[in-house]
Amino acid sequence: MSETLHPLPPLIERHANWVRQAARPTAREWARHAALFLLTAVTATLAGIMQAAMVAHVPEFEPNLAAPAGWHDYLFYVPAYYFLSVRELLRQALLHTELIAQGATFAAALLAILLAHEAGHYVACRRYGVNATLPFFIPAPPLFLAGTFGAFIKIKSPIPTRRALFDIGVAGPLAGFVVIIPVAVLAILTAQPAPPLAETAAAGTLISFNDPPLLRLFAHALGVHLTNIAPNPFYFAAWIGLLVTSLNLLPVGQLDGGHAVFAVFGKRAHAWVGRAGFVSMASLAVLGWYWHNSPGGFLYAILLFVMLRVPHPRAEDEFAPLGRSRTLVAFLTLTVFLLCFVLFPITIS
Repeated sequence: MSETLHPLPPLIERHANWVRQAARPTAREWARHAALFLLTAVTATLAGIMQAAMVAHVPEFEPNLAAPAGWHDYLFYVPAYYFLSVRELLRQALLHTELIAQGATFAAALLAILLAHEAGHYVACRRYGVNATLPFFIPAPPLFLAGTFGAFIKIKSPIPTRRALFDIGVAGPLAGFVVIIPVAVLAILTAQPAPPLAETAAAGTLISFNDPPLLRLFAHALGVHLTNIAPNPFYFAAWIGLLVTSLNLLPVGQLDGGHAVFAVFGKRAHAWVGRAGFVSMASLAVLGWYWHNSPGGFLYAILLFVMLRVPHPRAEDEFAPLGRSRTLVAFLTLTVFLLCFVLFPITIS
């Protein structure tokens, strides 16, 4: 072992310092985070409206613009096309008000999943006296599939123990997964038959969302064939929630799965598992491009590469054993990952 064992008195002093209180958010911080949350709710609702319009084959909300004559025309064509598309989407929503209800349903379901995830991290931080920000929700521009780039908290003080690192890491995905379960069940129970394939493919490119194991498991239990249903707001929210959870549980860097591996197996194993995860994802990205015409795997590979370059923070005490209960939670977390993970989320044909 390369680590130096500390004598007993310093260890006792450090343990006494672990009993500490995390700073409470100020009124100004509550206002800032609430504003970001509300803005994300708006952009997620717009994303849900767009999804509902696509599923219902509402008249296309593409603007009537002349094609650019040269490359320099794209400097004005692209932003004009985007803003006119958003305006047309809003017009269609006002003409078909049921789209607004579906968009709000999607936003509520997805934000409930993200809020539970970040609240799990935040509550675990407060339990151990670790200073952390309230969740930052990141709104995405309209016409982006999810309407948000996710959410995160920022930890601002050292993590005291190995157990604290483990608990803070897994609390988020486990809490989010608890909310995903009823959303996934509602997705199956409210499913409607899909239109004939010829209608959906009439416009050209067909995008298929490949179902994670949890959705397939619930569909089988409820006697529903997922290939024969049209996606609904609950389905989109559950699908994105499962995708985000599986991504967070990848055992790399400072992702939640990386925290868990670091706490369970230590620094050296964390580094090797992270490299293996990156190589595996990069290889799968190439296969996904050839088999499914989907470039999404390359985005994951880039993210994991960046995560590998960020050093993982160490706990102040890394010698306390996790114990049997946390070992069982580690296996539960691995099961959650397997229920969420799908090798190729999207197929483009």
